[in-house]
Amino acid sequence: MLRSIQFLGSYSGLFFHRLKLHGNHQALSFISLSSSRTPLLTSSRTPLCFHQFRASSIGSESNPDVASSSSSSPSSATFRPSGTSRRINFCQLCGGPTKHEIPDGEEKERAICTLCGKIAYENPKMVVGCLIEHDNSILLCKRKIQPSYGLWTLPAGYMEIGESATEGAIRETWEEAGAKVEIISPFAQLDIPLIGQTYIIFLAKLMTPHFSPGPESSECRLFALDDIPYESLSFSSMLVTLKLYIEDIKVGKPKFHYGIINKRPGTSPSDIHAYTLDYHLRS
Repeated sequence: MLRSIQFLGSYSGLFFHRLKLHGNHQALSFISLSSSRTPLLTSSRTPLCFHQFRASSIGSESNPDVASSSSSSPSSATFRPSGTSRRINFCQLCGGPTKHEIPDGEEKERAICTLCGKIAYENPKMVVGCLIEHDNSILLCKRKIQPSYGLWTLPAGYMEIGESATEGAIRETWEEAGAKVEIISPFAQLDIPLIGQTYIIFLAKLMTPHFSPGPESSECRLFALDDIPYESLSFSSMLVTLKLYIEDIKVGKPKFHYGIINKRPGTSPSDIHAYTLDYHLRS
């Protein structure tokens, strides 16, 4: 049972992760996934290492057996915001017109109210969900809403104010799949800068063998690992998550993954293969 999870991530590459593992109660105190080539790790027991990978071809999956070299290109070792910001023309506080310029002491152009001076800051959306294991199968939901209507997904959705990532994942699973679950461990954090989203997916198990589609799902089904409908998945994030999980299962057991999904500009959400998985790190 997962007892304690804390995440803190930023474009600088810093990642704080405190996790008490069921069974041996191993505690990880600090991990730095910075642009330096060697992650730092302090552990109270057996060290847990992170390995860095890079998938460089559009439409292909990452190869977990090939580590990136120490002389990797700057694009794979440096975090650069690559998303696009919507143009804000009116102040969100007073409704006044905005001007777009770089505020003093900053490096990025932002919308600044010409009346009250408020600066409009935009932040990524957090998406949380569960990868539910049951009898060597994975629970998927068929979407009843756009985008990706009629395609399969893990139960996941936007995290809400006032809840933790685990609480949000449990709530979304109940809303979309009518399933009561217990969180086992974190599985993946996947950033998608182009659309301003970060996915946090947890491994979970059913507390009871019952599930049913919620208002946003037309169907829920357990898929054997060999029967996962990869060509009918809803988003690249779902494809990456399930591929990583299957790769882990084939070589032993699930690990923790971090990666940046760089979508090809102009790609529709339904084109789930048009991406690269960059700066892939796993425990």
